[in-house]
Amino acid sequence: MNAKISTSDVKVGAYRWVICGLLFWVTTANYIDRGVFGNLAPELKKTFQWTDENYWNMQVAFSAAYAVSLLFMGRLMDVLGLRWGFVLACALWGLASMSHAFAPEIGGLFGSAVTGFLICRVLLGLGEGGNFPAAIKATAEWFPKSERALATGIFNSGSNVGGILVPWGLPIVVASFSALTIGGVVVGWRGAFVITALIDLCWIIAWLAIYKKPEDHPRVGKAELAYIQNEPVESTVKVPWSRLFRYKQTWAFAIAKFMTDCFWWFYLFGSPDFFNKKFDLDPEGRKYMIMLIYVVASVGSIAGGWLAGKFMKRGWTTNRARKTTLFICACFVVPVFFSAITDSKWMAAVLITIAAAAHQAWSANVFSLAGDMFPKRVVGSVTGLGGMAGAVGGLILFFVTGKVLKYTGNYLPVFLLGSLAYLAALAIVQLLVPKLEQAEIDEPARAS
Repeated sequence: MNAKISTSDVKVGAYRWVICGLLFWVTTANYIDRGVFGNLAPELKKTFQWTDENYWNMQVAFSAAYAVSLLFMGRLMDVLGLRWGFVLACALWGLASMSHAFAPEIGGLFGSAVTGFLICRVLLGLGEGGNFPAAIKATAEWFPKSERALATGIFNSGSNVGGILVPWGLPIVVASFSALTIGGVVVGWRGAFVITALIDLCWIIAWLAIYKKPEDHPRVGKAELAYIQNEPVESTVKVPWSRLFRYKQTWAFAIAKFMTDCFWWFYLFGSPDFFNKKFDLDPEGRKYMIMLIYVVASVGSIAGGWLAGKFMKRGWTTNRARKTTLFICACFVVPVFFSAITDSKWMAAVLITIAAAAHQAWSANVFSLAGDMFPKRVVGSVTGLGGMAGAVGGLILFFVTGKVLKYTGNYLPVFLLGSLAYLAALAIVQLLVPKLEQAEIDEPARAS
């Protein structure tokens, strides 16, 4: 089973890509759920009289809840398993997304609509943390190491597709539901949050119908299973969750996430407000710019995974291929600061687009670091810890952004941080794991 399998020697099946398709779908749904609020925010801000600081504090609350969720959801996937663990997570965030439709009424119990939306953001964050630990664990389970970054890039591009669908579809959905009145209340923007829950429900049904472990799946042939499992047999000894903190590999992964994930979230949540504030663009006026960002970012996500795999197929080590790709991505992010300076809305959109695409290529490879350095049985936990670090980074950045806007009214300091963060993160990863050496999980005495 563990002998080397070459696709040129035997025809290998491709059912693993069906699983990748499911991961792409759920990641798209995940980002639709979180993106609807950000795209509606400039208009909801006027309706409910939020301040910039109110809005970014809601995002701080979301990030704090997301960090907590990632910490425990990663472990849940390792303990409960992907089949039901993923369903539980998706059901939680689907219900939380739908709750936004009733946020003003929820807030009425506590004195303000702002409080209601803040509560809904917290609930959404607590559910959404399950997506990436589960998806990365599924990738490690279903793909050999040489294909993991590509598979991650493909499913991670779902976040970009979600980003495309929201600004394109939201005006249509809101206009359609604006003609519908229930109990004397115009549905309008509320209908968008109901649609997100229905998308999540459809995915849950598909996941339960299709997913099994590769060794138990009737559609996976012997050749494909051997190709997937073309690595040394792993120990099945349980690893205490707390032990993962001892390894420098854990810290390298977590720091890379902490320093860079926040900027992707900034593009997701902040771009609509940035274009509204700097160029006075309404949803219709800014939708093509937001769509451009996510269309090209989808290409970046897949290209980043493909490039690292291409390097490996040329005989490069995983270490060299992964870090070379990360360096290229980091360099492409550097010019993004100029988007806050230029007077051209399309120049700003192009610069943010390049940075977002580079981030997604970077992210596909950073996610793959967990599978590169840890055995599959702890990948969910490690991904959860790293994701929690990324969410904490987002929490900090959102808090800082709110303060920056309050006192300067300008996004430039935030974009400057984004320009430099990726190169700094890569330097730290290199210092901690110069060879991407495997964590010796089963030899705790030798842990770093």
